[in-house]
Amino acid sequence: MKEILEIIQVKKQEFANLPLFQFMQDKGINPRQRLSFAPCMAHFIMSFSDLNKYVFRDYAHYSHDQIQHMVNEHTQEDESHSSWFSIDLEKLELNHQWNFAKTINFIWSDETKITRQISYQIAGLTLQAEPVIKLVAIEALEAMGNTFFSVSSKITRELKTITGKEYMYFGESHLEVETGHTMNESDIEKYFTDIQLTQLQYEQAIDTVEKIFDIFSEWTYELLDYAHNHPVELIQYELESSTSKLAIYR
Repeated sequence: MKEILEIIQVKKQEFANLPLFQFMQDKGINPRQRLSFAPCMAHFIMSFSDLNKYVFRDYAHYSHDQIQHMVNEHTQEDESHSSWFSIDLEKLELNHQWNFAKTINFIWSDETKITRQISYQIAGLTLQAEPVIKLVAIEALEAMGNTFFSVSSKITRELKTITGKEYMYFGESHLEVETGHTMNESDIEKYFTDIQLTQLQYEQAIDTVEKIFDIFSEWTYELLDYAHNHPVELIQYELESSTSKLAIYR
């Protein structure tokens, strides 16, 4: 089983070298612009709580399975993070003043189609899976999350010097929580080393890791395209324009 963890680490290194992270680390770009893709993330971020509650977590089956117990504890810690995302959208001034219909159209638009597919694919890979496959999926997600938040937290550190604001989702607080999870590195290595997989489980684990990294890698290009197509100056102009129109109609 240790081989699975080693594969995840290799995939993590490849993931960290994708163009999105080069963009996010380019200090020649406005720090808000480097997080301007945040609205594009909404469907997955807000669905992640449901993945924890209804897909990964399982109290009815495998009730005496130590791995499922670990997964259940992890989901309890992870399910509330989506609320931090909404707060950060406000602080980043990326909370578009749209009506409900326009918001729905945006979330289910072609511009965010990869974002939506992530939750569906993860659920498809793990809903009926054995606990060990869920553990593999979570470890893959954690690896990519660590990569993302390690970079985004540096951006929010820059922003804090400008705005004086703390950013919970994209900032250091989230990174600290992620690295301090119940499923820490020593626990992971212990269980991964001790578990003996059947050939079928091994094949499922490899397939799960590859498909999760593939869809997230594809997602980074969608996020980068969104950032390029939505400069923060234009976003700010649209917000000010909407506010002015509201003032006129009052």
